[in-house]
Amino acid sequence: MTEQHGSWETFGERLVYDNRWVKVGLTDVQAPNGERWEYHVVHLARIAIALIVNERDEALMLWRYRFATKQWGYELLGGMVDDGEEAAQTAAREAAEESGWRPVGKPEHLVSFEPLPGQVTAPMDVYLWREAEHIGDPTDTEEAGRVEWVPLSRVNELAQRQELLGSGTLVSLLYYLNSREG
Repeated sequence: MTEQHGSWETFGERLVYDNRWVKVGLTDVQAPNGERWEYHVVHLARIAIALIVNERDEALMLWRYRFATKQWGYELLGGMVDDGEEAAQTAAREAAEESGWRPVGKPEHLVSFEPLPGQVTAPMDVYLWREAEHIGDPTDTEEAGRVEWVPLSRVNELAQRQELLGSGTLVSLLYYLNSREG
């Protein structure tokens, strides 16, 4: 990798908190101006998201409550990638568990991104399916919500009302809609 103007140098990291969902590290860094210090970095687990769009141009989502932000809103289906599991498998599994709808066919990798790269690592991988079969009620009772097929024509309205929860949902939907126009 060629050196870029404004790049930072890292000299290692020590973990100060570590569990399955979140790790907090102090990273020994040197900024482009030559200053060196320990910088807090939060590492979140890789997340896989399923965007399932049906023939009526609707996306399968959960209407749910998130206590950390005290918000109700829509979320795409997905969850933490387990060790040894491919992200697309996770997205399909989580979709079925959270909604009772199993994605059908081969997934299309839509986009991968890091939502907060300044201080947080939180890799997200989004997969698209254009078909799903209803297999029963949701089995993941911890992720309870109202399962809905939401018209994609409502995405901008829902975003304006802050009813699309999380960057995973917002980025996925906006990327999908934008990629269709090109």
